[in-house]
Amino acid sequence: MKNLRKRVGRFLLMFAMLFAGILLPQNTKAVWAADGSMTVHFLDVGQGLSVLVESEGQTLLYDGGPRSASSFVVSYLQERQISEIDYLISSHYDEDHVSGLIGCLNAFDVANVIGADYVHDSSLYDSFMDGVAAQGLTVQHPVVGTEYEFGSGKFTILSPQNISKESNANSVAIRLTNGENSFIFTGDADYNSEADMVSSGIDLSCDVLSVGHHGSATSTSWDFLQATVPEYAVISCGAGNMYGHPHEETMEKLSDMGIQVYRTDEQGTIVVSSDGNSLSWNMDPCNDYTSGDGKSPAGESETQGFAGEQYDDQGESNDTDSIEADSAQNSQEEMVWISATGSKYHSIPDCGNMNPDKAYQEPLSQAEAQGYEACKKCF
Repeated sequence: MKNLRKRVGRFLLMFAMLFAGILLPQNTKAVWAADGSMTVHFLDVGQGLSVLVESEGQTLLYDGGPRSASSFVVSYLQERQISEIDYLISSHYDEDHVSGLIGCLNAFDVANVIGADYVHDSSLYDSFMDGVAAQGLTVQHPVVGTEYEFGSGKFTILSPQNISKESNANSVAIRLTNGENSFIFTGDADYNSEADMVSSGIDLSCDVLSVGHHGSATSTSWDFLQATVPEYAVISCGAGNMYGHPHEETMEKLSDMGIQVYRTDEQGTIVVSSDGNSLSWNMDPCNDYTSGDGKSPAGESETQGFAGEQYDDQGESNDTDSIEADSAQNSQEEMVWISATGSKYHSIPDCGNMNPDKAYQEPLSQAEAQGYEACKKCF
C-alpha cells in the first residue's frame, strides 16, 4: 500500500509538471528545467563509509557507516529534510558499511535498494534484508555497465564482475556523473576488483575518488589510479583507528600523483557541490599524506628548490657563478621528472604514478640531494 501511494503521488507530480509546462508561457518553462546541481556529502562516520548524494529532489545513499554512526546518519538526512531515499546502495555487508543503512531503512521510505548478490553470515545481514522486505522491496543485483538516471546526472555500476568468497571483493562500485563532473565510490573493493573495472572498458576517469577500503593497501592500485586519474581523493576513516588506515603505500601513491586529499578523520564531514562544470568544496583539502600510523611518504617534508640561492624580483637567480657551473654539469647529467607534490623522481612525465600536468625536470643529482627517491614503476 505504501509503495502504491508513492507511485500515485509521483504520477500526480509528473502530471502537474507537464500541465504547467504546457500552459505556462515559453519564457517561464525554465522554472521546471533541470538546474544541473548535485551535492555529495562524505559523512564523518568514524571507521566506516557513508556517502549522501542529493540532486534535484532525489537522494542516493551509498553505505551507512558502522552501528555507532547509525543515529548520526539518520539525523543528518532528517536535518536536510529528506523523507525518501531514491537509491539506497550497500557496497557490501560488512558492519562498518551496512549498519547505518538498517537505521535508514527503518526511518525513511526507500524506492530502490542495490547490493551485491552474496549472503553474509551475520545478524546484521539478516537485519538488513528484513528492513528491505519491510519496505516491500527486494535487493537489486545489477550487472556491470547498468546505468541509472539520477537527478541531473546518472550513475553506472562498475563492480562486482564476479562474486568472491571475500566480502570486500564483492563491493558494488559506481561511477556517478553530473555533466562534466564525475565521482567514483568503490566501497572496500580490492586490487582484483579494481583490475576487473579497468578491463571492463567502462570510462573510469573521475574528478573525485572515494578511496577504497578506507585507504588500505589492499586497494587503490597503480593501474586503477592511472585509469581514474582523479584530481581529488576523499578518505573515510576513523581518527586513530586500530587498522592504521590510511596505509603508507596508498598515501605514497596519492602523493606521487599529486592528487589532492581530503580526510574525514581530520576534517569531519566533507561536502562538494557540482554544477555540471566545476566543483565547489566546503573546505580546502588537507593534503596530509601521513598514514594512520604516522608514517609519511619518503621525502615529503624535504625542502624543494635550490638552497642558498638569491633571487631577484622576477624569480631569476643572481648567483651567476652557480648558474654557469650548474649549466655545464647539467648538460651532461641525466634529467629526471618531478611532480609538484610527489616524493619520487621519474624517467618520464606520464608513467601513471604522477600528474604530468604538474611535472617539471631537474638533474638527477639535484633530485637525490633534495631527498627524492626513484619511482618504482618507471625506474
